[in-house]
Amino acid sequence: MDLNTVLEVRDARSRGVWRSGDAWLGGGTYLFSEPQPQLRRLIDLSRTGWPPLRVTAEGDLEIAATCTIAQLSRGAEEAGWASAPLFEQCCRAFLASWKIWNMATVGGNLCNSLPAGPMISLMAALDGRCRLLSQSGAVREVPVADFVTGAGRNVLRPGELLRAVTLPARALAARTAFRQASLYGLGRSGALLIGVLDAPLGGQAPCGTLTLTITASTVRPIQLRFPVPPNARAMREAVENAVEPGEYFDDIHGLPSWRRHMTLRYAEEIRGELGKERDR
Repeated sequence: MDLNTVLEVRDARSRGVWRSGDAWLGGGTYLFSEPQPQLRRLIDLSRTGWPPLRVTAEGDLEIAATCTIAQLSRGAEEAGWASAPLFEQCCRAFLASWKIWNMATVGGNLCNSLPAGPMISLMAALDGRCRLLSQSGAVREVPVADFVTGAGRNVLRPGELLRAVTLPARALAARTAFRQASLYGLGRSGALLIGVLDAPLGGQAPCGTLTLTITASTVRPIQLRFPVPPNARAMREAVENAVEPGEYFDDIHGLPSWRRHMTLRYAEEIRGELGKERDR
């Protein structure tokens, strides 16, 4: 898509005054996919030189907003974390070509804030925290689960930049369960649920809090935490109470009633799968 209203592309390394009609440019897979008549200038992040993946001294994983899906997939596979399979499952949930994998960025997927965004699912499930930079240089942190507030909506302020997402070391060592549903064989996610069972960092048998993250079926990520193993009734009641009326997404990729059904079904499957892990 030619963005014929754009008059200038500026390097993000050079400071300038943010103005109406500006937009951050990462991989561009969304920006160049459809008309953007409101845009006048793109601020290009491609030359910032941010390391795609960086493990901190504490063992946490910092993921740059400019990290591509391909870089994230390779990095997780090479690192061999217990949660590594979840990275690949969420990357595959894009159902995108290798061209998109090598251009689309983690930050772009979060900032689009669509219910079916699989990077939102992954980062929220692993208790990621967004680092946001304002035009004044101020920094604030927001949990990924709170970053997205609705379909296509988030907490970003005008000119604010998503710099990175940090995943805690304990999440990288956790056991995970993944469930995804679509109305079509190669369709957009209609429901995507992830269970995470915290494990001690010493590599012992899994035990601890079970966290269930509901995405794609709902307009925003919804998380439930169970410090003790829930039974089937407790899980169902927790999901029913957590999702407010009207929060099941409604579009051509699935009716709210179907999304609710799949959410409840997958929540129970995840409870059963990770319950067995806990008992090992």
